[in-house]
Amino acid sequence: MTDNKDLPVIYSLRNCPFAMRARMAIFYAQLPVILRDVVLSDKPKAMLTASPKGTVPVLVEIKPNYEVIEESLEIMVWAFSKNDPDSYLQQHNSDALPRMLEVIAKFDSEFKTRLETYKCAKRYHEENIVEHRKACEVYISDLEMRLSNTAFIMSSSPTIVDIALLPFIRQFSRVERQWYLQSPYPNLRNWLNNYLQSSMFSKVMTKRPLWAELDDTATIHYADINQSRK
Repeated sequence: MTDNKDLPVIYSLRNCPFAMRARMAIFYAQLPVILRDVVLSDKPKAMLTASPKGTVPVLVEIKPNYEVIEESLEIMVWAFSKNDPDSYLQQHNSDALPRMLEVIAKFDSEFKTRLETYKCAKRYHEENIVEHRKACEVYISDLEMRLSNTAFIMSSSPTIVDIALLPFIRQFSRVERQWYLQSPYPNLRNWLNNYLQSSMFSKVMTKRPLWAELDDTATIHYADINQSRK
């Protein structure tokens, strides 16, 4: 039986989209880890020692060999490489993972930049908000087309792409809420709603005590909240 002190530790921030997708992957992979929600304005020394860049998520694996993983996508692949009961990496298809990572990289590098501009346009009441929304819609339209053919973005079953993109599509849906609800993307709305209303999302997004190095009572054994994966 694994001692809790030997479990991997993930430093996280509840509403950070990158931390969110890392937690979802760990949840679906059914991995026991220690979840530490932190305050970025008072970053724990333990986190900074492991990862001086000071951003979340950060995963520290103690055994079998000490390893620090500092990027959310790498954490996701790490999790599913450990255990992938629902085939999120589609390891039965050798061509699948490169194609999926290509889609994720496009959204991480291109869509996210346009999404941030769109969010700023809304926040500061800029006159060109429609222009920025349309820049995002190029990518949203692609997802809508994919979801018109299959229940999930890449296939009839969920993959790493779905949960990697989910936090950012959630952000997009909240910028101009009324427009989004009437937008010509019914398949995307259905896909997103199914995730947001799932018990998985509820568990992954549960607000928990913040972790402090001098008071370890806020440490959460992630396996304790991973009893139902639906």
